[in-house]
Amino acid sequence: MNEAKFRRWIERAKWVPLYVFTALFFVYLLAPIVIVVAVSFTPDNGMEFPFSGFSLRWYHQAWEYKPFVDSLIISLELALVSGLAAAFVAVPSALFLGRGTSRMSVMLATFLLSPIAIPALVIGLALLYFLAKIGIGVSFLALFIAHTVVSIPYVMRTTLAVYRNLSPQFAEAASVLGASSWQKFRYVTLPLIAPGIFAGCLFAILISLDNLALSYFFGTANVTTLPVVMLSYLQYSFDPAIAAICTVEMAISIVLLVVVEKVYGLRALISS
Repeated sequence: MNEAKFRRWIERAKWVPLYVFTALFFVYLLAPIVIVVAVSFTPDNGMEFPFSGFSLRWYHQAWEYKPFVDSLIISLELALVSGLAAAFVAVPSALFLGRGTSRMSVMLATFLLSPIAIPALVIGLALLYFLAKIGIGVSFLALFIAHTVVSIPYVMRTTLAVYRNLSPQFAEAASVLGASSWQKFRYVTLPLIAPGIFAGCLFAILISLDNLALSYFFGTANVTTLPVVMLSYLQYSFDPAIAAICTVEMAISIVLLVVVEKVYGLRALISS
């Protein structure tokens, strides 16, 4: 082996630990998901390896278990309406605060983003007392308000990031051409910030679907979300039906990501 080949070999060997670490990291992240999905298709009563076959038995049982289906429908409805409500609050706020440089603008932006940094249990307890004080008890409305509060920062953060990167010259050019304030927003600003709004709403929907702490505070016997029902189910039985409903929930998240890829492209959202 000549000196040039030896140096190339040494240079490549330096990257081996990084490759190994990256591979182990992905195995660490994906292994639990793969195991859950695999267990959901087992015909056995528990997790056994090797699996004795392939079956949709536990998907059928999850479908027959009415609380799973009802809570899944409620979770989807809640995620959609809270995501839309968060957009109605976050988008105008981002447009108002995006160009501001005053201390008040920074304080307001920090306030609207603060639910990300505050533990969900603290938010849930505070909202529980506040909503009870104004006469809103545990109900779908309370769930809607709580999920909207924690969804606002996700929509606002992505919208604010995209809007701050836009050149003011676009709006100025529209003004020169005679566009009104509404026309500037409708035909110039909104199409340019749409990827940020879409990404923020997607994050809000995913966060809502997976939110356990807030849903635990405000759910009732008849109105509750899927994570709460799953937790209650695990307290009394531990069978692959829970893996089946987890797989269904993951499939919904994957479908949402595929929709984003088809509409805007994940690279476009990342670059935004």
